[in-house]
Amino acid sequence: MPVLSRYARRKKIRFFLERIPREARILEVGCGGGWVRDYLTSHGWEHYTGIDLRPPAEIVGDIRRWRDLGLRPESFDVILAFEVVEHVDCLSECYDLLRPGGRVMLTTPVPSMDWLLRLLERLGLNQRRTSPHDHLVWVSRSPRFERRDVRIVGLMSQWATLGKGQ
Repeated sequence: MPVLSRYARRKKIRFFLERIPREARILEVGCGGGWVRDYLTSHGWEHYTGIDLRPPAEIVGDIRRWRDLGLRPESFDVILAFEVVEHVDCLSECYDLLRPGGRVMLTTPVPSMDWLLRLLERLGLNQRRTSPHDHLVWVSRSPRFERRDVRIVGLMSQWATLGKGQ
């Protein structure tokens, strides 16, 4: 794993995962190889579900078709979407799946700095993208959510916790 990706993983654990209550019902959108699942389940979280287009996700399918996949509205306390929303416009679906008072925790590139991430990928310092970044967004402009905390990290990434009102 590239050095910057490994470093970012450790920071995401501290910034996001360690803040999630152990009893929370968690949905991870774009769970990939499962490093978040492995961390959470080995550290005492019991209510985790991962969704991705490919296994080893617990639910294999497109988050935009959540009803067809058997998910219920407002059924999750926390939704994680690390490096997902730049690939697919799914914030509305996350909002629908989030219970009132719940939080979406996400990371995504700063739109104007995606060129730098591409350069770091070419240099082997950052993980390679699995699909194009066709949906670069400013998280602070996300409709429907209450803004709780949006930070620019390393000039290149937005780390955000967005809340759904009661």
